Amino acid sequence: MSLGISPKLPLQSDSKVGTYQLNENLRESIKQNFKNLLLTVPGERIMDIRFGVGLPMFLFEQHSADLKSVITSRINKQVSLYMPFVIVNEIIFRDAEQGFSMDANSLGITINYSIPTIAVSDFLDISL
Repeated sequence: MSLGISPKLPLQSDSKVGTYQLNENLRESIKQNFKNLLLTVPGERIMDIRFGVGLPMFLFEQHSADLKSVITSRINKQVSLYMPFVIVNEIIFRDAEQGFSMDANSLGITINYSIPTIAVSDFLDISL
């Protein structure tokens, strides 16, 4: 039986580990929690209705500098509140206007971040 920090989401059974696949280090666990923070719509988590950036809410919005500013602000506020150990270094928006091969109604974001306490730099890619 393997030891892990948290179950990997979505839950999938794993016969070699026991019941479910596990995140085996802090890097994987933090990345998964960060992704959950970005995709959770405020009000969706009943015990804390303020939790979440709510990226799916912006899926069919008109891409503009104002929208990118709102999303960037929400990400920074939520990270400072719920994951203060994470430093957001850069948020890159990917859309058709910037030459990425994406549908006009798609939302793509890459977030470069670091976790100084465990000396990790990583990125998170979200495509909706």
